[in-house]
Amino acid sequence: MEIEQVLDAALRKAAAVWVRPDGHDARLVWALWRDGVVLVAVGGSEQVVPGLADGVACTLTVRSPTTRSHLVDVPVTARRVDPDDDTAGALRAARLNTTPAWDEVFRLEPA
Repeated sequence: MEIEQVLDAALRKAAAVWVRPDGHDARLVWALWRDGVVLVAVGGSEQVVPGLADGVACTLTVRSPTTRSHLVDVPVTARRVDPDDDTAGALRAARLNTTPAWDEVFRLEPA
């Protein structure tokens, strides 16, 4: 099974992943799975992920949404993006418990 299929199956039900930028500790972060891409909003009123920057290699750890056990570690590269209106709306809609205000959005692309 390709990694995108594994991520798709797991992240349709999960909204949190572990992200570990090289040289930093892993952080549990809220993420949005959209169109085959993991998106992470950081800064502002959102989470802080030390070391996350454009072009940085990271490890994405996904746990099973049903058993919460370790599912897969995926080497990814963080790419800073300026979300279009549709993507920004999806990021806001997915955050049901807060009004999000982020400084940056990153795509986590499998390496």
